[in-house]
Amino acid sequence: MNEVIKCLTQRRSVRSYDGRPVPDDVLEEILTAGKYAPSGMDRQPTIMVAVRNKDLIADLSMLNAAVMGSSTDPFYGAGTVIIVFADSTVHTYMEDGSLVMGNLLNAAHSLGVDSCWIHRAREVFETDEGKALMKKWGIDEKYKGIGNCILGYSDKPYPEAKPRKDGRIIYVNNK
Repeated sequence: MNEVIKCLTQRRSVRSYDGRPVPDDVLEEILTAGKYAPSGMDRQPTIMVAVRNKDLIADLSMLNAAVMGSSTDPFYGAGTVIIVFADSTVHTYMEDGSLVMGNLLNAAHSLGVDSCWIHRAREVFETDEGKALMKKWGIDEKYKGIGNCILGYSDKPYPEAKPRKDGRIIYVNNK
């Protein structure tokens, strides 16, 4: 099987981490993959914020949990969080940001790093606390949170793939 296809079909979302940090050079490779994600008309309207500070990750986790009315850690103890933002004045901002997230997740897997897409970035960065962080990071409010890519190394066995649903492919031939 082609190595890219193998990576795409074997990647799983991991929701439990052992605390080992992702090495700097590996994180840079993952971020580079995010920078090369396709975007509408190659506008590249995205920003990635890589967070490794444990206190800040705890604060972000608390804000994210509050959005869903929970007190559990939605980042599952991951030591790195990449927040993807996209310029909402660009018509394809949601799609462009989603492609960055996909590249981050797949690049991480290809490098032996576990990951998971955690939602609610938009809601977190619409709060006063979230807007204050964006301002501190120099990010204009026209940018919207797309997702949080958590990274680390699983402390449990790697998840098995769930069966794929039937009827998700329709062939239309010109014959």
